[in-house]
Amino acid sequence: MSLPRSPLAPAATQSLPALDGASLATANSGIRYKGRDDVLLIALDPATTVAGVLTRSLAPSAPVDWCRARLKGGKARAILVNAGNANAFTGKAGMQAVKRSAAAAAALIGCKASEVFVASTGVIGVPLDAGKIEAALPGLGRALDAGAWDKAAAAIMTTDTFPKTATRTARIGNATVTLNGIAKGSGMIAPDMATMLAFVVTDAALPAPVLRALLKRANEQSFNCTTVDGDTSTSDTLLLCATGRAAGQPRVTSASDRRLAGFARALDEITRDLAIQVVRDGEGAEKFVTIAVTGAASDAAAKRIALAIANSPLVKTAIAGADANWGRIVMAVGKAGEKADRDRLRIAIGGVTVALRGAVAPGYDETPVAGHMKGREIDIAVDVGVGRGRATVWTCDLTHGYIRINGDYRS
Repeated sequence: MSLPRSPLAPAATQSLPALDGASLATANSGIRYKGRDDVLLIALDPATTVAGVLTRSLAPSAPVDWCRARLKGGKARAILVNAGNANAFTGKAGMQAVKRSAAAAAALIGCKASEVFVASTGVIGVPLDAGKIEAALPGLGRALDAGAWDKAAAAIMTTDTFPKTATRTARIGNATVTLNGIAKGSGMIAPDMATMLAFVVTDAALPAPVLRALLKRANEQSFNCTTVDGDTSTSDTLLLCATGRAAGQPRVTSASDRRLAGFARALDEITRDLAIQVVRDGEGAEKFVTIAVTGAASDAAAKRIALAIANSPLVKTAIAGADANWGRIVMAVGKAGEKADRDRLRIAIGGVTVALRGAVAPGYDETPVAGHMKGREIDIAVDVGVGRGRATVWTCDLTHGYIRINGDYRS
């Protein structure tokens, strides 16, 4: 399925620099797509540490089960990804395909199969032909290149209309480290840990427990604050790898070490950047929506209220139709299951207060709000009047294009 580039896409894809300790290669395996690469191999230096967060779906894919078990070791030598087939709900054959693929990649890299992380994305319930991945691996090994990040981001796409990349630098002590990230996702996005697939690699030298703590926090303020359609994928996988190759780094053993403040900030930025790109590529999306909730009983309550608004089909279709129907936002707040004071509720759209103290705002003029609703960037702010909790989430509108894309997905 070839789709036009999203109107919400960034003007240009961020080009990622080579990062010491990581090399990448892509190939066309023929698993599903013709005329484009659909397999990615990331080879990592022997000292690389890894952390990850994975879907909490109760119907996880075989690669998710594999990665969950492998993360306990805290070491990674390779990441092997395929697009077009999720290898989910494929029974024992699904895990056998993962084991075969990991073993073949391990033999190529020269490591243990337990140090190879596997991810798949695409159609659920279709057996994965591991033989096609095995056949592609020798060519992948010969093509490994430290600068192939752009190709890597493109190879993992499914219904995505543009590759998602981000890069940052940070200081740890006197050392400068780099972080590169790629992600894929467009539909089936309502993460319960991450997005469909995302991989961040840094040349920092950090032990797995430190990576784990930093990644958990970064994920909560980024991928777990996004929704396209309210559906959580069976394949959600976010991995963070540290090759340790940047020069002059101090030894860090705790995530609370003050020398990590800049690195933590860069990781927060890169995950937020990637997460927002995923929403901007929402299937059929025409408008990018930021929803900020304040005055909630807690930050967690604010996020649940914000997601109730973001996932409401009535809110999303009103936005698609440029209809300033703020009553639908009131409805979503009321159904969220969190404390909210109806008579202190305040709603603003595009900076214009539309509802205040349990009724339409005095002197409300819909004209500027209607104008805002016709734009590409929609801002909704809600104060529920019961506390100090706050959260921001990102979503998109729900259009006829979403139905068309998903109605034709397997065609």
